[in-house]
Amino acid sequence: MKRYYLHFPYVYMLLCIIVYIVALPFLVASVLRAKHKDSIPQRFFGAHFKLPFKPQYWFHACSFGEVKSLEPIIIALLNRPKPPLVLITTITHTGYAEAHKLFRAAFPAQVCVKFLPFEIFLPLWRRKLTHLKSLVVMEAELWKMLFFIAKSTRAKTFLLNARISDKSQKSYERFGRFYKGIFANIDMVLAQSRKDKKRLQALGARDVSVFGNLKMLNPPKVSRAYHKSAPLIVLGASTHKGEEEVVVRSFVEFKRVYPHAQLILAPRHPERFGSVCEMLSKMGLKVTRLSEFGSELRGEIIVADRLGELVNLYAISDVVVLGGSLVPKVGGHNPLEPAFFGTRLISGKHIFNQQALFACVQNAKLIESSELTHTLLEYEGLPPASVEFRANALEEILTLIV
Repeated sequence: MKRYYLHFPYVYMLLCIIVYIVALPFLVASVLRAKHKDSIPQRFFGAHFKLPFKPQYWFHACSFGEVKSLEPIIIALLNRPKPPLVLITTITHTGYAEAHKLFRAAFPAQVCVKFLPFEIFLPLWRRKLTHLKSLVVMEAELWKMLFFIAKSTRAKTFLLNARISDKSQKSYERFGRFYKGIFANIDMVLAQSRKDKKRLQALGARDVSVFGNLKMLNPPKVSRAYHKSAPLIVLGASTHKGEEEVVVRSFVEFKRVYPHAQLILAPRHPERFGSVCEMLSKMGLKVTRLSEFGSELRGEIIVADRLGELVNLYAISDVVVLGGSLVPKVGGHNPLEPAFFGTRLISGKHIFNQQALFACVQNAKLIESSELTHTLLEYEGLPPASVEFRANALEEILTLIV
């Protein structure tokens, strides 16, 4: 096992305390916001800090998607003949809710789900971590005290699904010395791609290997079966502002050649459901909402205004136009889910946050937004997308962390 530093980071803690004091009025104000009413008190004001047991494994994932990526690993641990005690920490409300749904509800005696306390409060957990075997952290959650506390108990520490995007690389390099101190307390890093490996090593990460994306371990599951009422369905998935107009205008042209086609738009953010419907009406188009239907979808243009339906819609779609990629700055969205269902997959070229995932997908068509109409019209010549699996990936990870 790699050497680790046990010198308490006094200067860093002092800076964190100063930041905490300065931010205190804003934190108090944030408690009044609905989406922060649970997370802020638990992360910054000591609510529910106490751990009910001494965990053997600690998994930390920021948000919903990262928690889902950990699902097969944690479930495999908990299904062992002698299931261990597992602590799961998150930062976002959606991640917290998903962790409760996936693990706490099914294994109430073995699993504890918490919001990750802010750095200055993590030492309060030190006495409860005497049995800790491994800390597993997802992607870019590089909290200095998180790794220090785990390493001070002589636990193994892992950073999984690690990546550094093109957009964030300069920010990491600017604070390279700081991150080098964090990586000194990380035993092993599993990077998403060769590019990520080189960038992580440049920041001081050691024992880095290319593993691919953990989302490949967790194939999407259909929770609601929809029946197609149209022979050809085009899905605009996880679209952002400015993308719906592009998709709709291309679909209008597409429908002149394929008159029985149906378009489903699934905006990324639920607060935009209403504005997207309004935009379509102003364009003179008849729109219906997914919430109006049961299992059979009717109408030329449908807006998916229910959360958690994207996988179900991928399952019935013939062509998927994946959003977050036709406009700059977003960086794309996960192409694995539509590829699992063998759809014809079209994406814009702005995929800087998802390059490692696209590397795992065969036959995804990357285009400029101006090329969408032509690409749709030529959809029959596009081969179905598929996912390249890494054999025995789950067993490899379990062998490392157990």
